[in-house]
Amino acid sequence: MPFCFSRKFSSSSFTTVAHGLICLLAITACLMVSAAANAESLTSPDGRIEVSVEIDQTDQHSRLVYQVKVAGEVVIKDSPISFLRSDDAMIGEHVTLASTSETTTHDETWKPVYGERSSIRDHYRSRTFHLEDTQANCPLAVQFRCYDTGVAFCTTLGKENTELKLKEERTEFRFTSDYPAWRTTSAQGTYDKVPLNQLGKNVERPLVVEAGQHYVAIGEAKLVDYAVMRLRSAAGDAPGVVSQLLSEVTATAPLTTPWRVILIAYSPGQLLESNDLFLNLNDPCAIADTSWIKPGKVLREISLTTLGGKAAIDFAVKNNFQYVEFDAGWYGHEYDDASDATTITVDAKRSPGPLDLQEIIQYGKQRDIGILVYVNRRALEKQLDEILPLYKKWGIAGVKYGFVNTGSQKWTSWLHDAVRKAAEYELMVDIHDEYRPTGYSRTYPNLMTQEGVRGDEATPSTSLAVTTLFTRNLAGAADHTICYYDPRVKKNWSHAQQLAKAVCTYSPWQFIYWYDTPLTPLQDGKTTRNRILPSPELEFFAQVPTVWDETRVLQGDIGEYVVIARRSGSDWFVGAINANEKRELTVPLNFLDSGKSYQARIYRDDSTLKTRTQVAIDEQTVDAEETLTITLAPNEGQAMRMTPK
Repeated sequence: MPFCFSRKFSSSSFTTVAHGLICLLAITACLMVSAAANAESLTSPDGRIEVSVEIDQTDQHSRLVYQVKVAGEVVIKDSPISFLRSDDAMIGEHVTLASTSETTTHDETWKPVYGERSSIRDHYRSRTFHLEDTQANCPLAVQFRCYDTGVAFCTTLGKENTELKLKEERTEFRFTSDYPAWRTTSAQGTYDKVPLNQLGKNVERPLVVEAGQHYVAIGEAKLVDYAVMRLRSAAGDAPGVVSQLLSEVTATAPLTTPWRVILIAYSPGQLLESNDLFLNLNDPCAIADTSWIKPGKVLREISLTTLGGKAAIDFAVKNNFQYVEFDAGWYGHEYDDASDATTITVDAKRSPGPLDLQEIIQYGKQRDIGILVYVNRRALEKQLDEILPLYKKWGIAGVKYGFVNTGSQKWTSWLHDAVRKAAEYELMVDIHDEYRPTGYSRTYPNLMTQEGVRGDEATPSTSLAVTTLFTRNLAGAADHTICYYDPRVKKNWSHAQQLAKAVCTYSPWQFIYWYDTPLTPLQDGKTTRNRILPSPELEFFAQVPTVWDETRVLQGDIGEYVVIARRSGSDWFVGAINANEKRELTVPLNFLDSGKSYQARIYRDDSTLKTRTQVAIDEQTVDAEETLTITLAPNEGQAMRMTPK
């Protein structure tokens, strides 16, 4: 209790009573000060981040609020957590604290089946606050985890074995100022930078906020059978954001929300280096034998013919690709409800055929090339339980789920169930269109990658691609559909930038040559195809892995430029992408092993070359003591491979 001061009076009965009253008032005042200051706290293992939790009693409400500090500076100020039930009762606005758990510490290092790192440390401190909402007659418990890289919390609501329906979740993230944030309202949309008070509603996550000297990303993890969380501006003039669910949520209690994540760093690069927090908040791998789950590079077969399929497989073998994918049209028109994904019926509007998929699968098996097929949501929703065992029988390696429904609790649950069902038949999955990841690939690593990004097939500006790296890609792998020979490359970007994207954009299944084909015009009957012709720099696509042992973000500014180094074994691959203005970047090579010399093979744009792609290749010897200078014009890039000599 704070120190209490009381004045000494002369000994008369009146003054004795007065003295007693004054002391009583003083003690009461001291107790009130003590109660207001009696916040429970939780610190990160390194002590730098602190989350404090208390019951805030104002305006006849009693709310649990949390606050986040970094090195003593408030980053998230007192923010409440509440829910609107289907009977319009608010849960979380009239709470009493029943109990608080002791602080526990968790520290383990686990190895993912694949990833941006070969090992991941899961180190945090945790406390759970058990409450009772007296007016809503509903128990709730909020669990907080404090990491060295941020804070996460989830809420468990409801009395056991009772039905609970939530109309809204109102989890708030209040900032200390009207900071700018990078906003998009579509998973494949463009971004703009606006103050928090102008965010509006339906904003995608992760939402990155430039909060003074910190960069803060608001996101969610372990979204499996709940509605997707979007974000909206907080009411009034208070700078901040509030959770916005894309549907009602119904469950048999207790109901636990997905994790609400606050990732904190001093730079955009630190945010990206810390993105394994989303994986750590998911359950460990649920698949006992993962030997059939294999990352790799993918060539999309665009002719939908047997000849094209075999040519694609031959190209894959020669160029160190692992998969060939047959996209829309192989089983009929993807938007026609009558199309049957159990048949091989080529859409005549896309290809004259013929397509013998069974023969192609066997041709691929003999050459260790897996075949992937695309299936639109119309067929998935009708035929999932039929096609998965059938595709396993055919020998297909994986399925690309197309135009899936997202947002609502119903479709979120259906989609993750579809991933689990695919695992039963040892089928890998790529989810396309609006789905954004929340770390479920830790639990079911057959979920290889997903779109939820404006990839190169939609011709994003370089600035948007670099913005995406520091926003969308915090959540996980992004199927960016890299192009190479399509005319849009020379018009909007550069060929060396495309090489760099294979390093900068993480995806365990990396689709390359999205619009390109190894077929000759004579073979496919067309002269407008983007032919994949031999060019010296294509060796980089053949050599670059899709998964990594170590990842370093060397430099970067959202929407402007980025330099990322990734290690596979003893080799380092570096990608640099530049957007809006000419830059000269100075890059220390201290990520290399000290005392070793490396042979650096550098792929750069050179407009003076009289070649189709205008990519020059240089070689030099480098070591950890050196610094490279990378000069990039607007919309250019550079790729490197560094191998120990």
